[in-house]
Amino acid sequence: MPERFPPTSYHRLADVYDHLMADAPYDQWMQFALRAWRHTGSVPKRVAELGCGTGSLTRYLLEHNLAVWGVDLSQEMLEVASRKLALSHPQGEVRLLQQDIRNLELDEEMDSVLSFCDTLNYIPDAEGVQQVFAHVYGALKPGGTFLFDVHTPYKIAEVFGNESFSYQDEQVAYIWESTYDAKEETVEHSLSLFVQEGNGLYRRFHELHRQRAYSMAQLEKWLEEAGFSVLSVTEDFSTQPITEESERAFFAAQK
Repeated sequence: MPERFPPTSYHRLADVYDHLMADAPYDQWMQFALRAWRHTGSVPKRVAELGCGTGSLTRYLLEHNLAVWGVDLSQEMLEVASRKLALSHPQGEVRLLQQDIRNLELDEEMDSVLSFCDTLNYIPDAEGVQQVFAHVYGALKPGGTFLFDVHTPYKIAEVFGNESFSYQDEQVAYIWESTYDAKEETVEHSLSLFVQEGNGLYRRFHELHRQRAYSMAQLEKWLEEAGFSVLSVTEDFSTQPITEESERAFFAAQK
């Protein structure tokens, strides 16, 4: 069984996303970033978070006294993030921007750029990923770091594959069906979500999302072509190298 809920581009899901992702390992993503920054000997002051969603990881960044530029495609997710961060970190330095990260535009140079929770798997083609890498490179100061993770081709094909998953609690239930296209190396997630309303009845809505697999060799090549030095490629929140059955790959690169 993969994570409880597949990260998406989020429209109507924004209001229940935090409930469904309550056990997501945001603390482990933060620890990965801290290890990478220690390794390079440079703790950042300004950080851009691509695919910031509802701001759950953003809160960890703010707790480390970082200025954060949160970028997401979904205005609905950013609205949730704005409300949440106003309550948890009213004095925090954070800017929330609705942008397609393939056309990333920031008004200041960053010390580090992060993109976790397999955001890059939602870029549908090689050209788009290369555009992201080029824009991130341009947004960083010399010596700045780019940290991100992706679902591996193994996970896209073998874990999601042509599988069905379901979940139910007192507030939300869903049926999640995945369809794998071996030729395109993509998986399509069809999600039917049922959310309980105040009258005890359930409201149903449907979302369709697609993720694409990229090989580690492809990603390393595109990073280097953009000008980055690849510092490490490791698996599943660890410091271990990637294996054939690794499900999540973590990249650390430096300008």
